[in-house]
Amino acid sequence: MTEIKAVNEKNFAIGACVRLRGRDWIVESLPQNNVLTLRPLGAAGSDSVGVFLPLEQDDIVSAEFAWPDVSHPGDAASARLLRDAVRLGFRSSAGPFRSFAKLGFDPRPYQLTPLIMALRMETIRLLIADDVGIGKTIEAALIARELLDRGEIDRFTVLCPPQLAEQWQNELAEKFHIEAELVLSGAVAKLERQCFSGESLFQRFPFTIVSTDFMKSDRRRDEFLRVCPNFVIVDEAHTCANSGEGGNAQQQRFQLLNALAQQPERHITLVTATPHSGKENAFRSLLSLLNPKFTDLPEDLTGPAHESDRRELAKYFVQRRRSDLTKFLQTNTPFPKREETEQNYSLSKPYLLFFNSVMEYVKTSFAEAHTQRNTARHASWWSAIALMRSLASSPKAAAATLFERARCDSNTSAEEIDSAARETTLDDAENDRGASDTAPASFTFDEAAQGNTALDRLAAAAEQLKPEDDNKLELLFSLLAKLKKEHYNPIIFCRFIPTAKYVAERIRAKFPKIAVEYVTGLLPPEERERIIAQLAEQQDRILVSTDCLSEGIN
Repeated sequence: MTEIKAVNEKNFAIGACVRLRGRDWIVESLPQNNVLTLRPLGAAGSDSVGVFLPLEQDDIVSAEFAWPDVSHPGDAASARLLRDAVRLGFRSSAGPFRSFAKLGFDPRPYQLTPLIMALRMETIRLLIADDVGIGKTIEAALIARELLDRGEIDRFTVLCPPQLAEQWQNELAEKFHIEAELVLSGAVAKLERQCFSGESLFQRFPFTIVSTDFMKSDRRRDEFLRVCPNFVIVDEAHTCANSGEGGNAQQQRFQLLNALAQQPERHITLVTATPHSGKENAFRSLLSLLNPKFTDLPEDLTGPAHESDRRELAKYFVQRRRSDLTKFLQTNTPFPKREETEQNYSLSKPYLLFFNSVMEYVKTSFAEAHTQRNTARHASWWSAIALMRSLASSPKAAAATLFERARCDSNTSAEEIDSAARETTLDDAENDRGASDTAPASFTFDEAAQGNTALDRLAAAAEQLKPEDDNKLELLFSLLAKLKKEHYNPIIFCRFIPTAKYVAERIRAKFPKIAVEYVTGLLPPEERERIIAQLAEQQDRILVSTDCLSEGIN
């Protein structure tokens, strides 16, 4: 005890800097019962630890910082880095947010609004519905980082579509210094092999990014609910809404979130740019995850009588457009300005003849549908809709639809045709698959295995169309020439895969000196990123893509 006391008097003064376990510490209090309280240099008070002196006192030494080496004076850039490191490392103790010292960026003032709203809640239930490009990922991750640094949570998970998982992983690592594991169908087996017997991977890995579709199944859901972290971020939350009309997968997603929300102490942050798709029931289902009483809110919340309801809802819901945040708290945010214009073109004679043939087929199909049985009538309707949509995109998309036949027989019900056709033909953001860039098939009713001669004739006519007669393509060439003259590198979006391939091939032929690539939903996300990264290295480039480009690639 005498030796310990001597060491205490020399090295353990309150506020002294000591070194132990490979890092520097500040002594917070004099030893009591042979326990010395230390706090990591630059950390918050909640990170303090107790050191048992009889075991570790010999390893505690006074912290020493070497004098600058006059033979390496450095430069202004390194001095600025040192200054910034010191400022960032210690500013957490001077402000209300403890997470700022561990951020890899400076958040904009408007991005702190969801964080402030969350910290006012005992249990966080927040819907972040800001416009695209404002930074919903940053706003949600800021809440997670702050709760971690305050010691209120020690684990969290992100539920998102699988194509967004890697983007979340990169954002958390680069901007928040959080190394999260991807829990996807192809990675689960590898992660589970690292767990001890009886240990869940969610207990083994504190930070996880989970595919919502992978976890929604009954077998996976029960296990996830048992070990789910106390803080959950749900990206693209609108795909989990329950409108009463969605498919089985959408209902499973809602059941998963609803089960998570049943635990009143669990923090949940919902993230979506489209909280209201026009279906009131779907929107109310999202609000019910925040607070069950929101299910009974009146449909019309306007007027003084419902001011209290609006105020209560405002505590859980934040939605802002770019125009709302261009100037916020004396800070200007230069969001890109969208310029919209329309270009008109006329059909060439061959295309006009083909277009008239298609319209004649559509009119005949609708006329004959009234005399056909229910199944055949529905098949005719969907076939006409699919063909018109493809024709509006390109002749190649129309040809793909004409050649791809979804045949129906007498055992196929009208409801089955409607269900299958709705997913492949319409852009319904709430269906199980989302919008596909595959050209839809034409639906034909075939009781006696007979072909549809009308569709066969149209398919042959589509194949005979020449790109030289495509005035829409010629208009695109003139627009591209103008953009390239102004030194732009355009991105051309196409609705269907055959159209993207067709357009890219024709652009290559028209502009042989320009690097041209195309990406579609047929490529895995990793391949899309590789193609875009290689194309970005070219000084003069054009990218053609379907809407798959918005899935996980900024």
